[in-house]
Amino acid sequence: MPIIVNLDIMLAKRKMQSKELAEKLRISPVNLSILKTGKAKGVRFDTLEMICKILDCQPGDILEYKEE
Repeated sequence: MPIIVNLDIMLAKRKMQSKELAEKLRISPVNLSILKTGKAKGVRFDTLEMICKILDCQPGDILEYKEE
């Protein structure tokens, strides 16, 4: 898939664990893991907005397009 999710990178930069982000987003760690691994079929804009707010970043810091 040409869309790459760099959520692990942003979590490392912010020194935050996935579990902490999941709690702040009020989603299950399993659902966050699905998003992190790029297995999600989509992401809601309100979820993306909250991720950016919590991690103090832009959507482009999390999502990347690479041509196959």
